[in-house]
Amino acid sequence: MRPLTLFTGQWTDLPLAELAPLAKRMGYDGLELACGGDHFNVQRALKEAGYAAGQRALLAEHGLQVYAIGNHLIGQAVCDLIDSRHQAILPAHVWGDGEPEGVRQRAAAELADTARAARLLGVQRVTGFTGSSIWHAAYAFPPTSQAYWDAVGQKYTGCDFYQSALTFNKKDTLAVLSKYGIPSAKSVYLRKGENINVDEIVENLGLPVFVKPNQSGSSLGISKVKDQSELIAATEIAFKEDDEILIESFLDGMEVSVGVIDFKGETIVLGITEIVPQNEFFDYEAKYEGASEEITPARIDAETTKRVEEIAKRAYDSLGMSGFSRSEFILMDGVPYMLEMNTNPGFSPASILPQQAKIYGISIKDLCGNEVEKALQKRN
Repeated sequence: MRPLTLFTGQWTDLPLAELAPLAKRMGYDGLELACGGDHFNVQRALKEAGYAAGQRALLAEHGLQVYAIGNHLIGQAVCDLIDSRHQAILPAHVWGDGEPEGVRQRAAAELADTARAARLLGVQRVTGFTGSSIWHAAYAFPPTSQAYWDAVGQKYTGCDFYQSALTFNKKDTLAVLSKYGIPSAKSVYLRKGENINVDEIVENLGLPVFVKPNQSGSSLGISKVKDQSELIAATEIAFKEDDEILIESFLDGMEVSVGVIDFKGETIVLGITEIVPQNEFFDYEAKYEGASEEITPARIDAETTKRVEEIAKRAYDSLGMSGFSRSEFILMDGVPYMLEMNTNPGFSPASILPQQAKIYGISIKDLCGNEVEKALQKRN
């Protein structure tokens, strides 16, 4: 029977020391290490004695083998038509000055180094792909922002660049929405390197508090701090995800997730889903490993339902949104406090927004068809 392996390319935001035990619990026999995050660094393997052996030993501690290493992003630049998008996926020493032929040559050299590093790791396989001069026409990779499509005059579904960028920044989103009467938790904003006055923070916000990256998703880097002595460690965890963090006062209430879309010219609330996490809060495990219960519609009275719907629609319209959105609130004494807005929510059949649409009476086909029709009607 062939071993069951996990390619770690979609997990590089998670340190290998955390991913390894998780992969073992999920039933994997081994990993295909991505050359990204701290999973595997080709140049360190070539220059630092013991680095490759250390990565293998880390996996062995959890009963995992390493069967291959993957360097897909570097490989993408070998035969692709190089443009500004590639800078976001390539390390600085490969991107260099961005001159296309130089980028391709450095990418090819890096792949050769990857094969040498694989030998040091005791691995016989290097996986990847080499891009293509027609790749961009068949598949949207490297990834592009709405700003790129605006610049080339291409129509697309979902919200515009401004709304997408704004809502990924929690601090700025909440600041804008406060002008429209939408409340949120008291908070302290910090940049990496700034002095952290623990006593002052606790005096202003009380305990417990939530420490979270300002720009991050999937609840990565978020901690609930119950004791003052834990605060500095929590900020260090958050700063691993972003150079800006928020420390927010604790809101003791029900968490709800509210899907809002513009459907056939009207802003509608698809539903209000109650989030019941098994853990302290709706963290990564609760979101992606089933450690939560999602109840649609939420167990709230008619008056509270009306208030939440009104606030959610106001937030959506105030930001000039279009397309899908899912806003997160904490209900405290019947008042919805905004946590964040997600303009690119999960869209699998098990995800919250499609569940809400189904209960509302809108099929996935009609939901997507509506988005395509709106995109086609956009002006370039």
